[in-house]
Amino acid sequence: MSVDRLERVNSLLKRVIGESMFRVLQGDDVNPGKVTVTDVACAKNLRNATVKVSVFGEPAEQTRVLGHIIRRTHEFERIVNAQVRLKFTPQLRFVIDHSLEKGDRVLALLDGLDVPTTEPPPAPAEA
Repeated sequence: MSVDRLERVNSLLKRVIGESMFRVLQGDDVNPGKVTVTDVACAKNLRNATVKVSVFGEPAEQTRVLGHIIRRTHEFERIVNAQVRLKFTPQLRFVIDHSLEKGDRVLALLDGLDVPTTEPPPAPAEA
């Protein structure tokens, strides 16, 4: 399978799963607005896909929300089956993506740096 096709499938799955997040989690005591689908990595044979989600909140809240999402995996797979035409519907595996948190931490560190605002000293004159 070409890499371009796999990227298009990943992008399509990301969009479909992201759009269905509100519908699937609507009845739970989870705020779907705190969940973002950041990436989907489908296997080359299209049988399995890892879905990375970012959850806004403390680690305990993230674990709780991920548990709700994992319990609803079959509903996400059913929606993917109905909206995406593939030979096989991939089995979805949801994991927490911490890359956004790491990016925020790096930006906070950069904001905290004390950068001198004065100009550098002039170069010494040649004798």
